Amino acid sequence: MNASPLYDAVIIGGGLVGAAAAVALKKQGKHIALLELRLPESNPAKLQNGWDARIYAISPANRQFLQSLNAWPDESRVQAVKRMDVRGDNGGKIEFNADAIHADRLTSIIENRWLLAALWQQINALDIPVINEAAAELHTDIHEACLKLANGSTIKTKLVIGADGAESWVRLQTGIKVQEDAYGHHGVVSNFHTEIHHRGTAFQWFKNGEVLAYLPLPGNAVSIVWSTAEPEKLTTLEPEALAAAVTAQGESVLGKLSPLSPAFAFPLVLLRPETTVSQRVLLMGDAAHTIHPLAGQGVNLGFGDVIEFARLAEKAADPGAYQLLKQYAQNRLEPVRTMQLSCDGLFKLFGNETLPGLPWLRNSGLNLVNHMDWVKNQLIRHAMGL
Repeated sequence: MNASPLYDAVIIGGGLVGAAAAVALKKQGKHIALLELRLPESNPAKLQNGWDARIYAISPANRQFLQSLNAWPDESRVQAVKRMDVRGDNGGKIEFNADAIHADRLTSIIENRWLLAALWQQINALDIPVINEAAAELHTDIHEACLKLANGSTIKTKLVIGADGAESWVRLQTGIKVQEDAYGHHGVVSNFHTEIHHRGTAFQWFKNGEVLAYLPLPGNAVSIVWSTAEPEKLTTLEPEALAAAVTAQGESVLGKLSPLSPAFAFPLVLLRPETTVSQRVLLMGDAAHTIHPLAGQGVNLGFGDVIEFARLAEKAADPGAYQLLKQYAQNRLEPVRTMQLSCDGLFKLFGNETLPGLPWLRNSGLNLVNHMDWVKNQLIRHAMGL
């Protein structure tokens, strides 16, 4: 019986971040494998009907990265955002426009299933080994990591990459402690048909301690995320009643909304692991960090993890070497912390209804920045990853 091969990296989790890591490292010539129990649909013909509830805003920098992997979906299912309209709760307003920085878009709105299908088409085309088994045990030493699977087999690798989400099994196995701060809010998501075309505009409202975002989809459609402390008041409504509530909260900017998909809610939590690396182990994506979804930057941070690790590992003989992992953790600390603090700060600024004078201050701040073109353009470029 032949001994199991020593992989350069084994990735646990085949979602967007894990799949992107698999494709990027394979294209470098790395010997890798991917563990994933639930294989996604990768045939576009089977994805045509309906809308996915999970929608992402992909930055131009990450769009270029995914295109370099040949993993960008058909543009017919992608909506370019050319303008953003952000409104406060007392007359404050700020607008961002792609034309101001001579760009064709601020971001790209895409459904999870279409982007995932594009990545998995590359996984299949590159013949990346996919192991459809659950990991049961993880052991590491200074030379390698050993994964024992639920079926009793073992895998040896120079590096285990945990891209297995906010409840990461890999993170748990390595004993990495996590600071978890619940926002006391849930994100309620759903998709709607709009009476008025959005013209490539994304909208966001901060009202009464809640946040509502409209993300434009192809055609007369939007995906919404409503951050609220009382999600059951929305999820228990009949579809038409929910559409009416979303229409009213969104000031009828796109006319009457009609339901396209059921609503569901998920808890909003800020996760900050004490580290993103351990001996022969590295965390990516939601396993390494979560943020409030108000800026739509969560998956962009995950792709940033992939880009940085792939850059460091490209010419490395040992992608699991301590110094390389340490460098990865250091390089990702600032951009991740900056985004976490920015989103957390915005949420707390607009979620505070008790401090005297704060509503005036935050709305005045929006109006002030709206008239400072240079500041606005710098904010746009930062969010775009430029």
